[in-house]
Order: sequence, then C-alpha cells, then structure tokens
Amino acid sequence: MELSFPDIEGPVAQRGIGIIAPFDLALERELWRWAPLEVSLHLARTPYEPVPVSMAMAELVSNPAHLTAATRDVLHVEPEVVAYLCNSGSFIKGLAYERSLGDIIRAAGAQDAVTTSGALVEAIQHLNISRMSVITPYDEILTGKLHDFLDEAGCTVVRSNHLGLGGGIWKVNYRTIAERIAAADDPTAEAVFVSCTNLPTYDIIEPLEQALGKPVLTANQLTMWACLGRMKLPTMGPGKWLLDVF
Repeated sequence: MELSFPDIEGPVAQRGIGIIAPFDLALERELWRWAPLEVSLHLARTPYEPVPVSMAMAELVSNPAHLTAATRDVLHVEPEVVAYLCNSGSFIKGLAYERSLGDIIRAAGAQDAVTTSGALVEAIQHLNISRMSVITPYDEILTGKLHDFLDEAGCTVVRSNHLGLGGGIWKVNYRTIAERIAAADDPTAEAVFVSCTNLPTYDIIEPLEQALGKPVLTANQLTMWACLGRMKLPTMGPGKWLLDVF
C-alpha cells in the first residue's frame, strides 16, 4: 500500500520558556493558557522543603544554588528566557535581591531572565501605577514584605487583604478570590495586584476588571507577559490594560 502525504511543513517551530517553579506549584495548566501556540514551557522545580508557606519557605525556594541547578536543568532545550516563577521568593529581600536572582539565572547560562516580582515592577512602570491594592494568600508577615517591596519600587499599597494560608493555596476557589479582590480594592488604587503563582486567577481577571474599572494584575499573568514581551510575542488571555502595553 502506497501512502501519500499532503505537502505541508511542520511541526510549528517551537520557542521555549524555561520555568523555575517552587516545589509546590500546582498551576502548570494556568501558565499554558497564557502562551501562544508556538511557545513551549519547560519546568524545573526547586527541591521539596517540609515547611509551610512562610518567610522561611520563601527563603528556601529562592536559594541561589537551587536556582542555578534548576536553570541548568532546562538549558538543553534552549529556552529564550528563563523565569523564576515565585512571587514571595523574589520580593522578600527587596529590589536588589530580586535583581540578583536574575543575575544568578543568567550566570547559570540563560539567555535572559525574569522573576515574578521583577515582572510586577515592569508592569507598574509600564502602566504608570503609583497606588495599588493587593491581595495575598500569605500570612501578615509575608504580606508585609510585599508592601515593603512595592514601596521600594515607588508604589504605595493603599489597601491590603490576605488569606493567611500555610498551604493548599491552589485549592482556593474563584468565588473566595474574587470576594477578597473586591474587598481589597480602594477608590484611590490605580490597580489591584493578586500575589502568588499558586493562586488560581485566570478566569476571574476579565470580569473583575470590568466590575472595578481598573487593571487586575496577577502573578502568573505578569510572569508570562514579561517573558513573552522579551520574545516579541503576544500574551494570550485576559487583562486588557496589561496586554495592550506590548
């Protein structure tokens, strides 16, 4: 039996993003929803640490040795950019430390690097935001570190709401998150930021932006936006204020 094949080329040329994720990430599916067809995500995880979500955990998952090893784990597939997909791990020690994490990833061989908190700063600058409300799943101490980071970046937190969770963050339902975002909003806030890459947000961004009349920025959205912007590719999905920037 003679087979004939249509005169087509393929598969679509793949372009990669390396993702360094904390060991407890459960939202890989949400990340893929932001990516165009030609983009593949290649994940590496930091080692498991038997601690709850806290300052201690944020310090452990941002250990420079772990970031170096994870970067090298994804280099063979030639990603154009490597992202450290962790909000708390990249904001706990301020702007200088956030920048140092990018330097560590590049020193390990990455062509370019992004951190979630660095992407937040980029979005603040692009959208010219100086006053923001925030919601986090963290405890009060870790949430306070986010306030400090934003203040250092020139953005005042005018209202804040936190869930106080030590684990299972990916299990929080959309209704709870939406209610907390609405509670965190303030008339003087120019945007609302939802922290943590393990907190599901994709499907509630658009309706909340329509209801609040301002940008709703989320950790996974920002990270993918910053990576794809470096690749000169569009970000898929909701978030009209942010996604109109590039």
